[in-house]
Amino acid sequence: MSLHILKTPISREEIQKIKLKDTVYITGTIVTARDQAHRRALSYFREGKELPFKLEERALFHCGPVVKKNDAKWQVIAAGPTTSKRMDIFEEEFLKNSKTRVIIGKGGMGRKTTEAMAKYGAIYCAFTGGAAALGAKAIKDVKGVKWLDLGIPEAVWILEVKDFGPLIVAIDTHKNNLFIDIEKEVEMKKQKILAKLQG
Repeated sequence: MSLHILKTPISREEIQKIKLKDTVYITGTIVTARDQAHRRALSYFREGKELPFKLEERALFHCGPVVKKNDAKWQVIAAGPTTSKRMDIFEEEFLKNSKTRVIIGKGGMGRKTTEAMAKYGAIYCAFTGGAAALGAKAIKDVKGVKWLDLGIPEAVWILEVKDFGPLIVAIDTHKNNLFIDIEKEVEMKKQKILAKLQG
């Protein structure tokens, strides 16, 4: 297991060197997006419209941050990950069109997204749930907010971060998926236990 310090923009070549269970820290620009932002972004892609923010070679954070406004300036108070499974239905098309290199969230993503990450050159990194204050500490500036009409949690927040992490690589570009591996291991152990109980 290796440590990777990534700075945006992040190239596909950098991402392909990263392996399952490696640790990642990110410095530069990350962009938040939850369900509603994914839906709207996909409608933009399908209509051939340009997004009002840049995702190419950046990191996407499944997050609905807690923010407050001081005069004209936004400040992030807490930035914990949202459950990524909810975005599974969007992510293949999203990765194809956005060229996002890193997705950050919690709880993992499925086989379809795993295949898409291998195809388009992206990784999925798990950020500890319940560590929202740690996430906010790494956010140095709110560079902008888009689609605020969706509501504060669902809006797209463009954040400048320094050493955002630690993030654990749970899906790499080689079709390895930590959460699927764990599910398989749990199922094998369960079957062994059931066999013993029945024997």
